[in-house]
Amino acid sequence: MHIAAIIISLGIAAVGLALFARVLTRMYRLITAGQPAPGRTGDPVARTKNLVREFLGHTRLARRGKRWIGAAHWAVMVSFGLLFFTLVTAFGQLFDPRFQLPLIGRWWPYEFVTELFSFLGLIGIVALMIVRLAIRPSRKSDERTSRFYGSVMWQAYYVEYTILGVLLCIFALRGVENVLEDGGRFSIHFFFSYPVSRLFAGASAGTLENLVYLFATLKIVISFAWMITISLNANMGVAWHRFLAFLNIWFKKKADGGTALGALNPMLSNGVPIDFEDPKEDDVFGVGKVEDFTWKGLLDFSTCTECGRCQDQCPAWNTGKPLSPKLVVLSLRDHAHAKAPYLLAGGGMDAEGNEKASADQLAAVPASALAELERPFVGSPEDNAVIAAEALWSCTTCGACVEQCPVDIEHVDHIVDMRRYQVMIESSFPSEAGAMLKNLENKGNPWGMPAKKRLDWISEVDFEVPVLGETIEDLAETEYLYWVGCAGALEDRAKKTTKAFAELLHIAGVKFAVLGSGESCTGDPARRLGNEFLFQMLAQQNVEVLNEAFGDAPVKKIVATCPHCFNSLANEYPQLGGKFEVIHHTQLLDRLVSEGRLTPVTPVDQNITYHDPCYLGRHNKVYTPPREIIAKVPGLRNTEMHRCKERGFCCGAGGARMWMEERIGKRINTERVDEALSTNPDVISTACPYCLVMLGDSITARKQSGEVPESMEVVDVSQLLLRSVKQPDAHEADTLASVGAPSGSSTSA
Repeated sequence: MHIAAIIISLGIAAVGLALFARVLTRMYRLITAGQPAPGRTGDPVARTKNLVREFLGHTRLARRGKRWIGAAHWAVMVSFGLLFFTLVTAFGQLFDPRFQLPLIGRWWPYEFVTELFSFLGLIGIVALMIVRLAIRPSRKSDERTSRFYGSVMWQAYYVEYTILGVLLCIFALRGVENVLEDGGRFSIHFFFSYPVSRLFAGASAGTLENLVYLFATLKIVISFAWMITISLNANMGVAWHRFLAFLNIWFKKKADGGTALGALNPMLSNGVPIDFEDPKEDDVFGVGKVEDFTWKGLLDFSTCTECGRCQDQCPAWNTGKPLSPKLVVLSLRDHAHAKAPYLLAGGGMDAEGNEKASADQLAAVPASALAELERPFVGSPEDNAVIAAEALWSCTTCGACVEQCPVDIEHVDHIVDMRRYQVMIESSFPSEAGAMLKNLENKGNPWGMPAKKRLDWISEVDFEVPVLGETIEDLAETEYLYWVGCAGALEDRAKKTTKAFAELLHIAGVKFAVLGSGESCTGDPARRLGNEFLFQMLAQQNVEVLNEAFGDAPVKKIVATCPHCFNSLANEYPQLGGKFEVIHHTQLLDRLVSEGRLTPVTPVDQNITYHDPCYLGRHNKVYTPPREIIAKVPGLRNTEMHRCKERGFCCGAGGARMWMEERIGKRINTERVDEALSTNPDVISTACPYCLVMLGDSITARKQSGEVPESMEVVDVSQLLLRSVKQPDAHEADTLASVGAPSGSSTSA
């Protein structure tokens, strides 16, 4: 038995290590075959600090809300690393059943920590196994509601049972060691394994030694069978994330640890920004095949844990649409690994569409890899496309997937990169989006209205609004340039926010000005749709206008009511040389109230619920100012929806979806309004014109069907503040009193 144990253990270890070395080499070659990803190594100290913070604090998993799951995973993760030394010990025990590691082997702190994390790891893995079994798709009446829908379940079960088996072997070995070395007595050395040692009490020394050989062999066989399995399945993300997650977190987009939201990546070709005025002949526009992704993208795909947290939070998936961020990543991962033999043999197409590899190079490529070349990259499931076009265009770019991902996968950037190729090379996108793009190009706004219409709202207020180039010549005497935005100037409901905010600035004595007809769309919908060229054109034009407007001013302050404009101006315009100090209107209003320049005095006796705009909240981490304003308005009572702040649910307008029809599943804005109505509000409040329109449309439909009272409103936070700051006349007071009546008897959720 002793000899057999040595032969089996050393044999399987040799095979496992050889296969592991081979797959590591292959995976490295595949990932580095991706396009360059500049900026991924800057500030290594900050990156390392963030890696340690995310690793030891499990800060990403904690965002999900169920901290005990994060704690269980933390225990399993830490035990995986710490208990490596027990594997080394097991090899020594094959030759000497009393073997211990030199120096630390019999040191009580080492043995206690080993036993502690063996125990915690055992509790943790059992808990995680129970969770997986409890919410597995087959247990759900609708399989899509399980976050494990689409995950490769056998791989997850195999990994979990491997961990369970290894930990049980550790406890069995520790129990036998206790009896063999210490007579089975309780001590701090065997603090947690003492009960196990009682099972072997009274056994002879020879029996105990044979048990050591048995359990050591079992531990080694289980461990290296797992290594062989993952080596033969390079796309087994549920196992590979144990190694790749460290790299993926370290190389993340933002060195300070922030999520990959806010600014999109500029369009690069071979790692260099494309010059749209004079592009090179071999420039690649977006991602049209898997090898067009950067090496960070390919690393993302291989790192995916298949946990489904992104899928669980996706507004498209939650409303019956074909988009699952997880399934997109898994499809790209499987396609990349299936195509890998072809790519690693030198295969690929040049700019003219000719094969770069010779016949000799391709001779050894498996037929299965060559078959991947025939698959459409984006298309219909009937054509066996890698990514379904309907899934690609369902994305609202809300960022919920990126926010929830525990290993920092950058779903939104990858989806937009694929959209860029479809729009700019294939000219393939939803037909209704074409009108929006044409309007942006010809009129500078998505609705195609004349530029002079941007000034109409000014005639509807009873105070002067300075317009640069018309009533004032420069911004020297102003505190802020107010960026009104297309919706704020042209959409009737959003114009109410514009007028309310401008009036609040007037009341507070803030000197501001607007650009009027000199303003143009920031390009956000064009960029999120994938038309990078149009975004660049609009953004460059705006940067020139803004730089000229501010002149030599040392600080260029802009305030915006639209989070999409705010995000573009603050985060994306610096990519084009436009560096401005940009704040959202809720941030400025909160400051003005705190400074006493605005004083809410009139009670607004209403129940409200606040909806977090994605591009204000997740993309820019502005959660507190709107809530602070609401809290300072006397009479307002805010009830949070169950999905709020970091886990807030999208209104459905982002990613240029505001100009595209929802033809599949439930409307996203309807789902969000259902959540809002469950809080029994008089008013739904938000801080974004897109959200205002989308939620307002749903409420209007509810009013027409009699589901909600006519008094139900969707308003911007600034409108609520204005109602309290202004002293209402008698008629307004009566109106507010009637609207603010207790909602329990007047509205139905």
